[in-house]
Formats: sequence, structure tokens, C-alpha cells
Amino acid sequence: MTTPGDHHRDEHVHRDVQGGFARAAVFGASDGLVTNLSLILGMAGAHPAAGVVRLAGLAGLVAGAFSMAAGEYVSMRAQTELFERELALERKSISDRPEVERRELVKLYEGRGIDPELARALAGEMMRTPELALETHAREELGIDPGALGSPNKASLSSFAMFGMGALLPLLPWLLAGGTGAIVASVILGTLGSLGIGAALAYFTKKTWWRSALRQLLISTVAAGVTFGVGALVGTTVHH
Repeated sequence: MTTPGDHHRDEHVHRDVQGGFARAAVFGASDGLVTNLSLILGMAGAHPAAGVVRLAGLAGLVAGAFSMAAGEYVSMRAQTELFERELALERKSISDRPEVERRELVKLYEGRGIDPELARALAGEMMRTPELALETHAREELGIDPGALGSPNKASLSSFAMFGMGALLPLLPWLLAGGTGAIVASVILGTLGSLGIGAALAYFTKKTWWRSALRQLLISTVAAGVTFGVGALVGTTVHH
């Protein structure tokens, strides 16, 4: 015997993956950490004064955060406007040619293997009200949800804040000290931050957390290691 609670437990709860907010937050933090960790270690590899590394890290944080936010806003704004245009065309077509749109749904359902009679009944039900018809055509033909187009403002602000947080992490030691101690501290904080971001990404994607964490750590290590090596090489050349 089943209870209402059993049905509730069996329901699938899906995350909102179209809105862009979570995506912008996680990738903003990832980009901020990898970018500024690489920049800071690249500068530190040339062994300049601590103030030079500090200035480079601050510039990377500010410039990167604004660049990330602007890019996210423009990208999502363009996407949203494109979707809105397609929805407006679909809405007009439903209003002007409802029978044509109904037949399109019938063919679409039949193409998916639904019995022709049932396909006609389903299409007729979906075309019963304009809003239901628009939502159905948007999902079936365009692959979008009219109620979840995403917010460019939210995505942009999220990107700005999370990039800044990620970029601040490896910069913290240089706000307090310098030299080898600051380099080691940046590496430790960068490692912990990479593992945390990887684990957070796994939370959204439902992938194995430790695989995601190690993948993020590998990306950060390669990027930071290469730039540190380049900085050391260039610094040695300049000093000579």
C-alpha cells in the first residue's frame, strides 16, 4: 500500500539549469581563481617586489570581474532577446493560423511514435488556450521554456561577485606579506579553492564530487604552473 508520502518521495525534483544564475556563479568563481592564481604566480615567478605582485593581483581581480560581468550580460541579453523574438513570432502564428499550428503539433507527436488519433487529441488539448499553446510549441519546437529565459542582470551580478571572490583567494597572502611565504600560501589557498569549486560544480551536475574536484585542481595546477615557469624564465632573462 502506498501513501501520499511515498508518491512525494518518488517525484523527481529538477534544478533550474536554464536561468544561468548557478552556472554564472560557479564558472565565475572558477575563472576568477584560475586567472588570478596564474597571474599572481606568474608575476611572483619573476621575483619582483611584493607590491608589484599585489598590484597585478588587484588589477586582475577588478578588470577580470568587470570583463566577466559584461561578457555574461551581453551573452545572456542576446540569448534572451533571440528567444523573445522567436516566442513573439510563435505567438503571432498561433493567433493567426491556429489550425496550421495544430497540424504541426500532430505531425510532431506522430513523428515521436504516438498513435495518430491520440496525437490529434493531444494537439487539440494543447491548442485549447493561447498560453498553453505557446508554451507547448516553445518547448516542442524551440526547446525553450517561456517562463525560464534567464535574467541577464542576475547572471551578470553573480558573475561579477563570484569572479571577485575566486580572484581574491590567492591574492589574500599578498595583502599581508610577500616573498616565498606568500607564494606558498597562494598555492595552498588556490588548491583548497580549486577543490571546493570542483565539489560545488559536482553538486549541480550530480557527478562524482572527488572527480570534479580533482579535475578543477588539475586545470588550476597546469595554468598556474605554466605561468609561474614563464614568469621565472622572463625574470631570469631580464635580471641577466
